[in-house]
Amino acid sequence: MMKSFQRCALLVRTLSVFVFFIPVTISVPFILLHGIRDQCSNGGTISFTQLLSNLSSSPGSCLEIGNGEQDSLSMPLTQQASIACEKVRQMKELSQGYNIVAQSQGNLVARGLIEFCDNAPPVLNYVSLGGPHAGIANIPKCTVSFSLSPFSLSLCLNHIHHNKNKNGLLLLCFYSLQFDHIAPSGYIKLPNEMSKYLEHSKYLPKLNNERPTERNSIYKERFTSLHNLVLVMFQGDKVVMPKESCWFGYYPDGATTPLLPPQQTKLYTEDWIGLKTLDAAGKVKFVSVPGEHLQMAHDDVVKHVVPYLQNHPSFFLNADSTKI
Repeated sequence: MMKSFQRCALLVRTLSVFVFFIPVTISVPFILLHGIRDQCSNGGTISFTQLLSNLSSSPGSCLEIGNGEQDSLSMPLTQQASIACEKVRQMKELSQGYNIVAQSQGNLVARGLIEFCDNAPPVLNYVSLGGPHAGIANIPKCTVSFSLSPFSLSLCLNHIHHNKNKNGLLLLCFYSLQFDHIAPSGYIKLPNEMSKYLEHSKYLPKLNNERPTERNSIYKERFTSLHNLVLVMFQGDKVVMPKESCWFGYYPDGATTPLLPPQQTKLYTEDWIGLKTLDAAGKVKFVSVPGEHLQMAHDDVVKHVVPYLQNHPSFFLNADSTKI
């Protein structure tokens, strides 16, 4: 009789161990940051945000900056990142952490949120779609893409388009005080003009910790806190030039050849922002998909984006299970 009682007591204690932790699903929200000349109220952006939410079963929303389309072009990226930071801090649903999906230029705002935003909720997973992370060396179809810019800028860009000395004119336009409010001026990076880029560019050198005397360990610490970094490059991309910038690949300083893969750039080898650290930990996914800029097939969205937005089970103590 005593042995039977002891066996029952042992069974109850064993069962209590298994029910002590109860799995619950935490809904991690996400935000979408659109690219230049777009806005959250556009049909395509609304549909994409809803698609991601439906496929992942996670709540998501598009985070708008200013008036959207116009400000995405004419507002400096430093200011865009600051506004995004303030908005995120005020969104109670993000207070326990959130995920980011960003498109094109929106990725530079996303990284500003991750690296620059103080007293903000943590970013867990970050999915970058066609982001010019290492900069752009050319502006395709500039007289069309920037049709909403001031008349003087249109003339300047038109001159660039038809003039052989594009590098000098790009610097004249985008590194001058007259045009530094144009968002793309923050990430134009001409390999043969690196000294001017580092001296005058207002945004990307800071974001990538490129200035040797101004490197900030906090930016690196925050970037390496990501759980996953998904870098999607579009094989037919003719907007981000070179397209390998979407992976942090770029040209060596002072030359336009060869085109370096991310692992051979100084940003990676010297680990300026922690990309090498993240990669060594298996947290970076370098994804290449067919299609032009931001033209992503549904199956690729399901495969490469949705898994990083889906809810994950967490385990909490059940206090009542200790009462036997």
